Amino acid sequence: MEIKSRHHLRSDAIDEIRDALASNLGVDLDADTFEKLELEDADWEVVLVDGEPLVLYLDGDPFLTVKGANEYPPEKHVVTVDAGAIQFVSDGADVMRPGIVDADDDIAEGDLLVINEEGHGKFLAVGRALTDGDDMVGSEGRVVDSLHHVGDDLFELSV
Repeated sequence: MEIKSRHHLRSDAIDEIRDALASNLGVDLDADTFEKLELEDADWEVVLVDGEPLVLYLDGDPFLTVKGANEYPPEKHVVTVDAGAIQFVSDGADVMRPGIVDADDDIAEGDLLVINEEGHGKFLAVGRALTDGDDMVGSEGRVVDSLHHVGDDLFELSV
């Protein structure tokens, strides 16, 4: 992905990002600079936070990237997968019930969430819930639609 342009965000846009991440994920985004990137040939709306691509807009709402989640670990809207699911999730696969060991009860169908692996606590992907959090652990079915993951173009973006 090529960077077409970048510009600093106004303070009200920065406040919107901070407020959304605090309420949705329990994250206090403590940073000095916020720049919005315009990318060539990509649909991602990305915000550089202190020079790193840590925030993206999904359906008009700010949310953490995988790098952002690993930099500022979320306290809410987290789904944890077992070791057997790591390779699939890291390759961009949707998340299936058998791979989930825990999901926050506050997740509602349609919510954005982050996917964490149980062994080391690293975040692997960002997705959208296809069911409520209290219905995610089980024996069969797809429950999270993967939107962004380790190794995709956005994760590999260097600025």
